[in-house]
Amino acid sequence: MTYVVPRYIINQNLGEIMNTLTQIGKFLSLVLRHSPETIGLSLDKNGWANVSELIAAMNSHGMKIDMELLETIVATNNKKRYHFSEDKTKIRASQGHSLDVDVELKEAIPPEFLYHGTVDRFLGSILTEGLQKRDRNHVHLSADIETAVIVGRRRGRPVVLRIRAAEMNKAGYLFYLSENKVWLTEEVPAKFVNVE
Repeated sequence: MTYVVPRYIINQNLGEIMNTLTQIGKFLSLVLRHSPETIGLSLDKNGWANVSELIAAMNSHGMKIDMELLETIVATNNKKRYHFSEDKTKIRASQGHSLDVDVELKEAIPPEFLYHGTVDRFLGSILTEGLQKRDRNHVHLSADIETAVIVGRRRGRPVVLRIRAAEMNKAGYLFYLSENKVWLTEEVPAKFVNVE
């Protein structure tokens, strides 16, 4: 697949292009997952934003973007955080919202184990209280250790937790698999958590 980089970015070097894409991607994450009001945007009850309104609002708030660049960011985001509606008139974040939206997740049967990346300073509370969603709609889990390491590394030396997901599911806890393949659940009680 070929990705289109708009002309106004072409004259930048590769490092500057990647930095621009990262900056816009982070801002897009803020707007679509946490604070659409930052740019005067509204999301519908399912977390969708109108693409034309999003582009206009981002441009009016200093984030130069057009449809080509937005498509590139969606296609190249390594976490696949965003996706378009079939006709590309709407866009939303796949998961990770702190807003009260229903991204229409469907229940899924988890594998035997899922993983969560964290750091030492949170380990004590996790092993006594479990994993809590805090200000998000769900606890985020990954299907592989490598992803959990990457997540944990964002805050320091990573610690990987192994979650006995199949056992949790048998005990009545529901799991969902987001569009970008992140496993989600309401909470993970401490009794289902082991340090990897």
